[in-house]
Amino acid sequence: MGDMTEPIRVGVVGFGLAGRIFHTAVISAVPGLHLAAIVKPTGEQAKEAYPQIPCYRSLDEMLDDKSIHLVVVATPSDNHYQIAEECLSDGRNVVIDKPFTLTSAEAAALIRLARERKLLLSAYQNRRWDGDFLTVRKILDSGTLGRLVSYESHFDRFRPEPRLEVWRESGGPGSGTLFDLGTHLIDQATTLFGTPARIAASVRTERDQAVADDAFDIRLTYEGQHRLTVKLSASSIARIAGARFTLHGMRGSYVKFGLDPQEQQLKDGMSFTTPGFGVDPDAEWGTLQILEETPRRIPTENGDYREYYANVRDALLGKASLAVTAEQAWRTTRLVELARESSKEQRTLAVDLSDQP
Repeated sequence: MGDMTEPIRVGVVGFGLAGRIFHTAVISAVPGLHLAAIVKPTGEQAKEAYPQIPCYRSLDEMLDDKSIHLVVVATPSDNHYQIAEECLSDGRNVVIDKPFTLTSAEAAALIRLARERKLLLSAYQNRRWDGDFLTVRKILDSGTLGRLVSYESHFDRFRPEPRLEVWRESGGPGSGTLFDLGTHLIDQATTLFGTPARIAASVRTERDQAVADDAFDIRLTYEGQHRLTVKLSASSIARIAGARFTLHGMRGSYVKFGLDPQEQQLKDGMSFTTPGFGVDPDAEWGTLQILEETPRRIPTENGDYREYYANVRDALLGKASLAVTAEQAWRTTRLVELARESSKEQRTLAVDLSDQP
């Protein structure tokens, strides 16, 4: 006999790239979740994409529907905190697109509010379900590389012309590549290795006319039994992209080029059930070489962003613990702050997260 629980009704605030591609499309594809409302203050795009779903002009209108159990905040980053606070105060569970909040103090305030109200609070760190990252996890879990010494993760793009009209590149609060891509790379690294001992960073603006940071290099140092160096970097002017992942261990190396295909496939109008969705083409598979063995291509695991929302659903139903916790999102936000501080002062900083809420 199937599960007789009613689907969890979800409202999505915002219908830009995040709301359209990463939230409404994913939620609609997850059994047990029902996309019940979209908030889009202007334009008809949401109505055209989802004619059968109420499209509200304001958050308050949507909150009038008391049957909405989960609210997803997919707006420009500078109002994540304000919207999430309003939703939590109104008794709703909340998912916030990354970056979670602009400051760790805001993140801490939301965590305290969610705890007080006994509500779920999570950050949309969907790239934990990228196929390449799942493959890296599998290789590390297998122990085949021996003790890992170096982990390098790049997000390279070629966008030489800044799009100043887009909020992510406008130079306003919440804009810039560190908030956009850095949060993913930091989340992936800390998911694998936990909190580092030290951080050193260079956060830069490299393109002509750019007004927000568009490149960074971050070095995280781990001590103790891990004795590991993690290098995270992003560029907006990499005409030839570097490897997405480079892992060196005492017994060998794994190198992977290319990006997980899901974002592009969703933009191209594919759905999760289209054959080939989330499948990395053979030509993009990474290479593993152990000791004197012949290098071999490792099939990339299939990525699936639905798993993020399936976990949120199961956590709300009390069937699973939450995979991406608000405390982890606080840590990522704090590391972004420390990266900016390190870059500004041009020095390595000790990472002290003892004030975690």
